[in-house]
Amino acid sequence: MTPEKPPTAHPAPPPRYVPGHGLLTGRTAVVTAAAGTGIGGATARKLLEEGADVLLSDAHTRRLKEYQAALAAEFGAGRIAAQPCDVTDQAQVDALFDAAERQHGRLDVVVNNAGLGGTADLVEMTDAQWTAVLDVTLNGTFRCTRAALRRMRAGGRGGVIVNNASVVGWRAQRGQAHYAAAKAGVMALTRCAAAEAAAYGVRVNAVSPSLAVHPHLAKVTGEELLTGLTAREAFGRSAEPWEVANVIVFLASDYASYMTGETVAVSSQRA
Repeated sequence: MTPEKPPTAHPAPPPRYVPGHGLLTGRTAVVTAAAGTGIGGATARKLLEEGADVLLSDAHTRRLKEYQAALAAEFGAGRIAAQPCDVTDQAQVDALFDAAERQHGRLDVVVNNAGLGGTADLVEMTDAQWTAVLDVTLNGTFRCTRAALRRMRAGGRGGVIVNNASVVGWRAQRGQAHYAAAKAGVMALTRCAAAEAAAYGVRVNAVSPSLAVHPHLAKVTGEELLTGLTAREAFGRSAEPWEVANVIVFLASDYASYMTGETVAVSSQRA
């Protein structure tokens, strides 16, 4: 008897956008790498929808200003500000968090989203490629976490930090040794920072997305790779960036008041 072929996989129906519920009303937030269509931009929008005032940050000044203007037109100029920041530069990181406290008088939520990818087999990878990815993705998260914790500790009001990791930090993927090492480091940094920060009422968690496709990612990633990664997702599609942002908002909210040091997978990946 010839075995039956498995049914052809079809993408699940598209998700319905979840409106805000005022979960972060009265809070202030900083989001790095938030000048566009990816997870950072979606997170900034979600934080605004949930009632927070937001300071956008990105190394791309033009795109940062454009996105700030778009959000200001929708949510009001008084609730959205922008500060260019290259997370590989400690002086710029300090200036970012100083601006947040100067503009809002407090710092409640920090989302460390900045990261740098790339594809290269390990035997062909240069020191420069390795270092560039680690410096943005892991060292940048360290610099921002350190700066945020110093200010949250001094402020005495607690706070929340959410870091953006990746399932690649758990799972092997060819050509991603530098990115995987950096994201695994972000997870370990999250756990250690959480253990230290709990004493002064600060929670530190991370999200670990599998695949969230947006126009910028599609431009810098080969179609063959994206197709292969999408095929590994149980829903037959990539996540929308705002679906990852929803989980970030949850971790930033009081609904996650007893969670710290955790990395939450935002993934339907089967293998």
